[in-house]
Amino acid sequence: MYRNSSNTIKRTYGDKIFDAVNIVIMLVLLFIFVWPLWFVLIASFSNPMAVAKGEVLFLPKGITLEGYKMMLEYKSLWVGYANTILCTAAGTVINLILTVCCAYPLSTKDFLPRKVITYLLMFTMYFSGGIIPLYLVVKEVGLVNTRWAMIIPGAISFYNCLVVRSYMMNSIPGELKEAATLDGANAAQYLIKVVLPLSKPVLAVVGLYYLVGHWNDYRSALLYIYDEAMYPLQTVLRNLLSSVSYIDVEGIVDPEELDMLYKRSMQMKYCVIIAAALPMLCAYPFIQKFFVKGVMVGSVKG
Repeated sequence: MYRNSSNTIKRTYGDKIFDAVNIVIMLVLLFIFVWPLWFVLIASFSNPMAVAKGEVLFLPKGITLEGYKMMLEYKSLWVGYANTILCTAAGTVINLILTVCCAYPLSTKDFLPRKVITYLLMFTMYFSGGIIPLYLVVKEVGLVNTRWAMIIPGAISFYNCLVVRSYMMNSIPGELKEAATLDGANAAQYLIKVVLPLSKPVLAVVGLYYLVGHWNDYRSALLYIYDEAMYPLQTVLRNLLSSVSYIDVEGIVDPEELDMLYKRSMQMKYCVIIAAALPMLCAYPFIQKFFVKGVMVGSVKG
């Protein structure tokens, strides 16, 4: 780019080539990321025979709702939904409370050991005991085969604490604390009435991180849960995608009918994937507006 005599910016030929290449790369990446999601969506509505033959690529073919009908009759799915909603709601609330309780003291200059504690906690980000010691700890405290096993072991992420800490240090003026103290507010009142309302952007972002983490968590159930009635949605989905044991083939001897039932079960898998991903896809747009302010200020500064 350059400025001409009238002090207006002129784009050079190289700038136009650069922008064109960027647009092409972004379109290719958009296709790579969006098309699999789009395919799962249209496959859930399409005739399973057309999907099996590879005839469904960009548009649905032979629209049918049989897959969603089978999904509604699959009881384990709704048990998993209930377990996931419970663990996600309780886990996210606990995550945010512990994150604020950790981040706020580390953000105040009056808390003298904050640097030492920060380094000690940061050590846990890079080194851990591993899965086996963690399982032994969870077992010894009696959390195995309880819903708490999917909440307590991951109750706090120090990376998110650092983000919230940096936001509080750089976005909340210290003069506010002095003014609150002069008005007679103690530390708890200052935190609840001043710091938390001003920290809504970063808490919304961190809360979404925790929310998605709990919603997508299936490893915890695989490690600690053996009662199927406590399986979360993602574990139910994983078991569903890796087996066909839920298909009732008793009394069916016609090979064509068996083949059609199998293809419909594949269609049901697409439907379950949509049902599992839809809540998070719906929640993201409402929190997206906080991302730039919450993440950029919370992670770049400090």
